[in-house]
Amino acid sequence: MGGIVDFDVCFPSATVDVRDMHQVSGVPVADLAAITHTRSFPVLAEHETSAGLASRAAARLLERLGTDRSAVREVIYAGSGVWDTPFWSPAASVADELGIRNAHCYEITNFCNAGLTAIRLAADSVAASPGTYTLVLLGDRLSRMVDYSDPDSKALFNFGDAGAAVLLADDGCAFRVLHSAMRTDPSWSDYYRGEWRDGRVVIRRGPHRRGLGAAYVENFGRLAGEALAAAGREVGDVAWFLINQGDKGMHERLLATLGIPAERSVFNYGRLGHMGGADTLIALNDLLAEEKLREGDLILLATSAMGFSWGITALEYSG
Repeated sequence: MGGIVDFDVCFPSATVDVRDMHQVSGVPVADLAAITHTRSFPVLAEHETSAGLASRAAARLLERLGTDRSAVREVIYAGSGVWDTPFWSPAASVADELGIRNAHCYEITNFCNAGLTAIRLAADSVAASPGTYTLVLLGDRLSRMVDYSDPDSKALFNFGDAGAAVLLADDGCAFRVLHSAMRTDPSWSDYYRGEWRDGRVVIRRGPHRRGLGAAYVENFGRLAGEALAAAGREVGDVAWFLINQGDKGMHERLLATLGIPAERSVFNYGRLGHMGGADTLIALNDLLAEEKLREGDLILLATSAMGFSWGITALEYSG
């Protein structure tokens, strides 16, 4: 398989505050803080788009690397499928902005698991086409799909927004993709769904059903075992375990179940919400910025998505 040459993350300019959520929803601030774990976090401003964030991240990335645009043969835009404009290709739009003219541009919809799904496909693609690049773009408008007037949606009030861009190639990689294990439990497919309200899509939860937290721990544990076995590694070899930042309690339970110390993970709950599919890249970028990665480090990225899908992607840091 190929790997990740480099990546970039872009945050929006606006923030949302739990006190504003309280004013609209009527849910006590203390109850909201138990979900968000922070008073405010980044969300799209009125004039911003998710594709715009992804485009900015990609422009910075390609400029920093000096990438030949003609060598980019695929542009994959990953997210929930609720794009900034209906019946539209954000992949093609961003490619046009970046001056990429020789690529196949398309979208992947798998919610917050879409980015790593795209990376898995891209790693195989570049391995089969040496000398070419695939650009994966992550962009969603999660905060725009949350209805703060609906107290029953409070579990989603930690949804924020971020854009990201990842460049993959067959060599010269900072992170080699070792294996990706993913599965979907379709019995949860209708637990959340979107509906139109006041000209926008909002997320609604179906009747409450117990067991989702346990399903997260069970599926992540199973997939971590599969990914490690395929890579010829064991849990003790894991240098870092990074996960979508949705539920802090589940995050802690999962680490305990796997036997991975909390010090080998990243907890951004005090400053960020759930920033969509970019969560694990944000955590990985934090490790790079703090110079905590060492050559040969085994990194597991745990991603999940409505539907419900789970994935574990094993990376090896090359420095």
